[in-house]
Amino acid sequence: MSNERRVIAAHAGTVLVGQLAVMAFGVIDTIVAGRYAEGALAALSVGAAIFISVYVSLIGGLQALLPIWAQLHGANRADEVGRSVRQSLYVCLVAIVLGMAVLMAPGPLLRWTEVPPTMQATVETYLAVLAWALPPALLFRVFSTLNQSLGRPRLVTWLQIGSLCIKLPLSIWFTFGGAGLPAMGLAGAAWATLVVNYTMLGLALWLMRNAAYYRAYRFWQRIEPPDWRQLRQFARLGVPGGLAVLVEVTSFTLLALFIARLGTVSSAAHQIASNLTAVAYMVPLSLGLATSSRVSYWLGAGDPVKARHACLTGLGMALLCSLVVAGLMVALRWQLPAVYSQNPAVVQMAAVLLLATAAYHLADSVQTMCVFVLRCYGVAVAPLAIYCALLWGAGLGGSYWLAFHGFGPFAAMPSPLTFWLTSAAALWVTALLFVVLLWQTMGKSLRPGRSDRRSD
Repeated sequence: MSNERRVIAAHAGTVLVGQLAVMAFGVIDTIVAGRYAEGALAALSVGAAIFISVYVSLIGGLQALLPIWAQLHGANRADEVGRSVRQSLYVCLVAIVLGMAVLMAPGPLLRWTEVPPTMQATVETYLAVLAWALPPALLFRVFSTLNQSLGRPRLVTWLQIGSLCIKLPLSIWFTFGGAGLPAMGLAGAAWATLVVNYTMLGLALWLMRNAAYYRAYRFWQRIEPPDWRQLRQFARLGVPGGLAVLVEVTSFTLLALFIARLGTVSSAAHQIASNLTAVAYMVPLSLGLATSSRVSYWLGAGDPVKARHACLTGLGMALLCSLVVAGLMVALRWQLPAVYSQNPAVVQMAAVLLLATAAYHLADSVQTMCVFVLRCYGVAVAPLAIYCALLWGAGLGGSYWLAFHGFGPFAAMPSPLTFWLTSAAALWVTALLFVVLLWQTMGKSLRPGRSDRRSD
């Protein structure tokens, strides 16, 4: 168990550094937009929420490839890993087309959620640029998922850290202008992301072509025609996985769009709280990726007992880390918002929201770990159903009704805090249900005569 803990910690720590570097993109844009104009920060709250919903939902489907490749790696089937990666490009192409279509035409969504008209033009310009930044981002995610499934995330982390060194000066320069370049405002931050994404993809392709480690997998063979059996396997995990992430993230996104009705102060405060929550999420995300890689490896090697040990080890580490992170949110609830904004009203409201985000993060850590490991066992549909009922229904629907219409003896409470508290409560119930489902699934995998891989 102690050896498993070291392996997971080393893998997760490496992934965490890289994920924090990527998350720093959003932190940088939030700080730069806040310093540029309060209206830009409010528009970023809406634009970033839409982009993240699209991007994370699509990579949720691609991330489901991790247990497939990790199990092939555990079974020492290198040639099949290479072929599977080539087949995944067909999935990535579909994801790119769908994502760009949504980002290029956000108008109906902005009008449906009643985002103020003064904000809509800025948001549409911002998303139009990010639409062209999406293809390299998704292709790089395939490269990242591959390395995580092989237990070698360090190379990806170095690329992500290097990209941060490019993103910071470009965001400042493009947003505020200078050296002959006019100020582009919020769109400048999107252009900086586009440049960085294509740079990262170019370096990843060069490494896959030239690094000695990748030669055994023979990635650069001529791509085969679509293998529908393989693609159906991707779909069985990827479609429910991507839809589950879509539900999770859109429940978060629609909060930003509904909160935008409450004014720029509420939107700006929510953006700060959601940005910090997203940064905190990188801890359970990294542990989830590392743990699922180990669980899938042991399942591929035919050892479900060690797979269960890896799962329990990762879950315990996630609980401990989430308690530390939530404690920091509470302790630094005044200092952190002051980094983002100089408006006392925004800082005060964000400080209150961080009390709710601490509770939200604790539940988020547990459910994240569970859903990653459940995919290793082929369980993807049940989590999707739970997400739909609780995150969309109780969390988003309940918070909207309580905020704008009231509920029973409770009058309407139009505040960002209403949305956060209701969503946190729904997420806690989700986490508890996932724990029960995971425990039952691991128990079934240990029964004699049962396959390690199953589908619900």
